[in-house]
Amino acid sequence: MSDTASRPAVPTNRTVFDVAWPLTFKAMMVNGIVLIDAYLVSGLGEPALAAMGLAAAFGSLMVGTLFAFSTATQIRLAQAAGSGRAVALKTGFYAGLITNLAVAAIGILFVAIFGGMVLERVAHTPWIASQAQSYLNVFLLVVLCEAVAQCIGSFFNGSGRTIIPLKSYVVSIPINVATSWLLIHGAGGLPAFGVTGAAIGSVLGALARTLFLAVSFHRETGSYRHEPGWLHGTLARSLGRHLNFSTPIAATFVSNAVANYAGTLLFAKMSVNQFAALTLILPWVQAAGTFGIAWAQSTGIIVAQLLGSNRSGDELDHFLGRAWRMAFVAAGLVSAAYLVICLGSGWIYGNLEAETRAALLSFLPVLLLLPFPKGSNAICGQTLRAGGDTLYVMNIFVAAQWLVRIPLTALFVLHLDLSVTWVFALFLVEELVKFPLFHLRLYKGEWKRGLAAE
Repeated sequence: MSDTASRPAVPTNRTVFDVAWPLTFKAMMVNGIVLIDAYLVSGLGEPALAAMGLAAAFGSLMVGTLFAFSTATQIRLAQAAGSGRAVALKTGFYAGLITNLAVAAIGILFVAIFGGMVLERVAHTPWIASQAQSYLNVFLLVVLCEAVAQCIGSFFNGSGRTIIPLKSYVVSIPINVATSWLLIHGAGGLPAFGVTGAAIGSVLGALARTLFLAVSFHRETGSYRHEPGWLHGTLARSLGRHLNFSTPIAATFVSNAVANYAGTLLFAKMSVNQFAALTLILPWVQAAGTFGIAWAQSTGIIVAQLLGSNRSGDELDHFLGRAWRMAFVAAGLVSAAYLVICLGSGWIYGNLEAETRAALLSFLPVLLLLPFPKGSNAICGQTLRAGGDTLYVMNIFVAAQWLVRIPLTALFVLHLDLSVTWVFALFLVEELVKFPLFHLRLYKGEWKRGLAAE
C-alpha cells in the first residue's frame, strides 16, 4: 500500500469545529473571570475597583505575553503531532516550558523593581496604590501557574484535544469564584482580605487548573522522561530555534496591547458620550468575534499538523478552501450578532443618553462588514504562522497598527475633530490594509515549504 493510501483523510470542517468550540468557550470563560472578579470587588466601592483595575493591567500584560509565547508553542506542538515523532513533542513542550518560565521570571522581576513606583504615580490615592500593590504581589503566583498551565494547554491544543484545557477552566473557575467571595468579604468566619482576597482566589483557581493539566499530561506522556535526545541535537539549540519562531508572535501581542492602550488614550480626548459609546462597543466586538477567531486558530492548528505530516499542497489547498468557506459563515453569524447588539443597545443599556445611543447605532455599517475581512485575515495569519512565517505576520500587524490605525486615529481625533463614527471605521480600514498583504503572501505558497526549510 502506498504512503498516500495509508494516510488519513484530509480533515473536514467537522474536525475544525471539534477543535474550535472548546477554544471559544475557554475564551468566554477567561473573559468571564475578569467580569466576576470585578463584580465581587465592586461591593467594596469604587476605590477598591480602581485598585484592582490598576493591578490587573500589570497582570493581564504578563499573562497575555505568556499566552502569545504559548500560541507559538502550540503551533510547534501541532507540527510535532502531525509528524508523529515523540522526540519532536518532547522538544517542543520543554522548549516552550522553559521559555514561559523565563518570561514569567522577567515579568516578576520587572514588577518587583518598578511596580510599586508606577502604581504610586498613577493611583489617585495612597490607599489605592497600597491595595493595588498587595493584589499584584499575590497575583504574581498566578503568573507562575499560568507559565506552566498554558504550556501544557498548548500541548493538548496542538494535538487537537482542546477539550482538556477547557475542562481545566471548568475545574478552576468555581474554586476561583467561591474562594474569592469568601476571602474578599470574610464570609464563614474567614479573614476579610478585601481586594487581595480576589487575588488569592485567582491563585487557588490557577493552581487547581495547573494541577489538573499537569496530572493529565503526566498520565498520557510520563512527562517524556524515557524519551531520549532532542530534536535538533541539544536542548540549547532547540530552545534557540523555538525562540526564533516564537518571539515575533509575542512581539505582535505586545505591539497590539500597546497600540490599543494608545488608542484608548486618544479616544479619551473625544466627548464623554462618544468615548462612552466606544467603551461600550469594543468589549462586544471582542466577545462576539470570539468564535471567528477560534475557527481561525483551530484551522491553523490543523494546518500545522498537516504540514508536520508532509501533506501535499493540493491537500492543504483542499482543506483550506473548505475551512475558509466556513469562516465566512462564521463571519455572517458574528455580523448578525453585532446587528442585534446595536439595535438592542437601548434595551441593554436603558439609561443611555440619546447622543451615546446614536453613536452606537452609527457603528452598525462598519460592524456588519468588519467580521468578513477580519475573519479572512485571521485564517491567513494562522496559516502563515503554521508554516513558520511568523516574522512576516508580525510585520503586517505592526505596520497596520503603527503606520495606519494609530496615526489616523490621532489625525481624526486631535486635528480634524471627526465624529466617533469615522474613528471607529479605522478598525475596518486596518483590516482592509492587511487584507492584500496577507492574501498575496498566502497565495504565493512559500509557507507550504516552511517546515522543510526548518
